[in-house]
Amino acid sequence: MTESKAASFNNAPIGVFDSGFGGLTVASELAKALPHESIIYLGDSARCPYGPRDLDEVNTFVQQITSWLVDRKVKLIVIACNTATAAGLAHAQQTLDIPVIGVIEPGARAAAATTRNRRVGVIATKGTIDSGAYTEAIRAIDPQITVFSVPTPRFVIIAEQGIRMAQGPIESYTSLASKVYIRPEFEEIAREYLIPLTQCNIDTLVMGCTHFPLIKTLIGGVVGHDVTLISSAEEAARDAASVLEACGAQASPDATPTYEFYTTGNDIEEFRSFGSRAFLHELENVYHVDLPQ
Repeated sequence: MTESKAASFNNAPIGVFDSGFGGLTVASELAKALPHESIIYLGDSARCPYGPRDLDEVNTFVQQITSWLVDRKVKLIVIACNTATAAGLAHAQQTLDIPVIGVIEPGARAAAATTRNRRVGVIATKGTIDSGAYTEAIRAIDPQITVFSVPTPRFVIIAEQGIRMAQGPIESYTSLASKVYIRPEFEEIAREYLIPLTQCNIDTLVMGCTHFPLIKTLIGGVVGHDVTLISSAEEAARDAASVLEACGAQASPDATPTYEFYTTGNDIEEFRSFGSRAFLHELENVYHVDLPQ
């Protein structure tokens, strides 16, 4: 590869996708950890949510979207969805010529490294929990760890309700969300999901859905300070940085990053509004896309 082609490849964007806007929490962590990298994000809102779907069907979506991203000359793909990672990561890694990472393995490694008593909780969508992907990944690292998994589908609804309720400037969203999510009706649901996990004496809890960092305050308030929360979004960003470094594919230090956002849904303004709060910055370049079958 010539020097000019290498520079062009290094400054190519990172592709990121999720079933909706939740994966923008991963994109936000990527932008924070890799400030010179460009990002193309696709939210498959038209087929959201992936959680209740059959994993074979989700795998088909994964292959379709990764192909679309490859056509846009991305240099790395991050599957910013736990269900999609469980369903299609291995297939994508086998068929594509660029690195593909998911959010399960990074979160599992962080959980295994964090736990002191080897009792780890995992909360996620039904699809992710049913796949057993987190349990397998964590126990592959340390077979002595006991994993307690609970599907928490209503947490996705709470995260989205909170975004609608937290009106105000994007810059103040973190403080606004902390107040919005601490509501009796939300706490009741959180306690129903999480108290059984605390009774299992876990000391580490993996937030296995990209929506869940949005409600970290709510979750942490129920499980308490003695339980360490693991964000798959933060860990995936660290993994992406490591992969780019290992491949020598980091963007030039003087590169000006660009961010493009696509949704398969028809309401671009709703995606922009929701997405801006998940990304923690105003989404400017937002487009509708119809994926080829």
